[in-house]
Amino acid sequence: ETVNTVPPATYTAIRDHGTPKLTLEEGIAECRKLFDDLKAVGIDIKAVTEKLQQEGLASFVTSFDTLVESIKSKRDALLSGIHERLTASLGKYGDAVSAAIKEADKGDVMRRIWRKDAALWKDDPEHQKIIKNALGWLTVPDQMIGTEDDLVEFADRIRNVREFKHVMVCGMGGSSLCPEVLRQTFGKQEGYPELLVLDSTDPDAFSGIADQIDITHCMFIISSKSGTTTEPAVFYKYWYDQVSQRKENPGECFIAITDPGTKMEQDATRDKFKRIFLNPADIGGRYSALSYFGLVPAALAGVDIRKLLDRAERIVHACAQVVPAADNPGAKLGAILGECAKAGRDKCTIICDEKIGSFGLWVEQLLAESTGKEGKGIIPIAGESLGSPSVYGDDRLFVSVSVGKLDSETEAKLKALEAAGHPVVYRTLNDTYDLGEEFFLWEIATAFAGWRLGINPFDQPNVQESKDATKELLEAYARDGKLTEQPVVATDGALTIHADDKTRTELATDNAADAIKAHLARVKPGDYIALLDYIEETPEHEEVIQAIRTHLRDATKCATTTGYGPRFLHSTGQLHKGGPDTGVFLQVTAPDTRDVPIPGEPYTFNTLKQAQALGDFRSLSTRGRRAIRVDLGADVLAGLKRLQELIGEAVPVAGATAK
Repeated sequence: ETVNTVPPATYTAIRDHGTPKLTLEEGIAECRKLFDDLKAVGIDIKAVTEKLQQEGLASFVTSFDTLVESIKSKRDALLSGIHERLTASLGKYGDAVSAAIKEADKGDVMRRIWRKDAALWKDDPEHQKIIKNALGWLTVPDQMIGTEDDLVEFADRIRNVREFKHVMVCGMGGSSLCPEVLRQTFGKQEGYPELLVLDSTDPDAFSGIADQIDITHCMFIISSKSGTTTEPAVFYKYWYDQVSQRKENPGECFIAITDPGTKMEQDATRDKFKRIFLNPADIGGRYSALSYFGLVPAALAGVDIRKLLDRAERIVHACAQVVPAADNPGAKLGAILGECAKAGRDKCTIICDEKIGSFGLWVEQLLAESTGKEGKGIIPIAGESLGSPSVYGDDRLFVSVSVGKLDSETEAKLKALEAAGHPVVYRTLNDTYDLGEEFFLWEIATAFAGWRLGINPFDQPNVQESKDATKELLEAYARDGKLTEQPVVATDGALTIHADDKTRTELATDNAADAIKAHLARVKPGDYIALLDYIEETPEHEEVIQAIRTHLRDATKCATTTGYGPRFLHSTGQLHKGGPDTGVFLQVTAPDTRDVPIPGEPYTFNTLKQAQALGDFRSLSTRGRRAIRVDLGADVLAGLKRLQELIGEAVPVAGATAK
């Protein structure tokens, strides 16, 4: 028997005006004449029918593949409960989000994202060239599933040798943040080397991590997409020199992760690295979590990358192009992010379960560097304590990411924020391995939000400014033997305030307390206050910094961010320069207690960090941002506490009782 199919339009036409009857044997002579006439004018009916058959078959295959993909997406959504695990209370912003989702369906946006249609974001050829070479993250989970056995076998070989006690990722930004999230989330796995992440040129921080390892029993992963990023390059020079002094075959202690054809690949080949992983070149650093940059360190540290990728694949299906935007979690989250930002709710406040507390750092880079440009941007607020409705302005969107059920205290605070009219998104993970799912969800949501904001979410046009300024300062140091000094605004014996000439005039004081008060008086509703910390990250320093953040938020109702330099230059740095002019900056510096030479360079880690801080400040100043630098003096903790005291005096919390 034969079962045939007809298109719905044909079936509808037959029902409307067709007359069913046996017609196959009617008019045979006329048909033969028609074929002869076609042949006479050069039309080969056999070739035509074969082409129709091929095209028809291809069409059926495409339809079948679409059907299978749709079934997979629905299956995965049902099994994982993805729709139940992404909910939102949007209040008056719900209509705009619904309209955006309808517009996305009408414009075939999810299909265009998956087809890597650069014109979705930008029309000009220069932008489109960048975008077309930045969408490999869409398919990298599937590619990595094809390599997971190799990665696990390689990790097992390293483990079984029992030579290495530590694995240290030496990277910056996108090449280090995912490993840092996995390190803090999963900890040391039994029988595997301990994972460490070096992403600071601060010599005290550098020396601190160096003190944790036995150099000859550490596997160093030099991670750099471009192969020329300053920080991984100097880390590589230092550690290779150190291992060379202790081992005849130093390359056996090194792994490289980079793009094909980079200087890093050439250097690693020359120095006989144990393994070189060449990442797909069409993936930007902040979108590289599920590529070699995230998975190689994870595998070596004993994280179950098969399970991680399985969770990622699940969300890939749930966000597939065949899934309508209303049912697509990536489109839904992206629409919320984009529409809330357009409505002035551009401070996306990430509330992370303590089990995945570092995940906010990764989201911070993704959102800030992807959207902070052309005077627009979603300002991610990570690590800020959750307060009552009275300490917030009307510029917040709250996103809760929990593992399992929310604890009662956090849930009560979020419900209070809902009741006060703040939009709140709830995202629930089944367990920590759902981070694989979460990485991809935020990536595709960010791409969608970029479409809503009308920006290119795959470039970082202003990051180079600080790099160029740093390079210029280091060249001057090599020539003159010193770095350019910044003008001093004020000092009180403990703290020294620096600023550019324009800011010095505006602050109009040589008193440190008054300078800080005048600077914070420039804060307006809807601003955010950023602490840029070029000091060692320690629990003691972090405690004071978080206390300063909380006070500033409670006193001004403005969002607060903090980041340790130079890490944040590869994260929120793009937003600071290219995003909206709503940032008020306090750069925090201090003399280092130790210093470390960089082999082959005329400067040390101390000089490099100072140049990065000065270059960052110069870039902010050039763009007219409201910024001052506060040097804490030799006793960093005492300096931080003094700064906390002066900020408390400058902007007291309304209704607070003086002590």
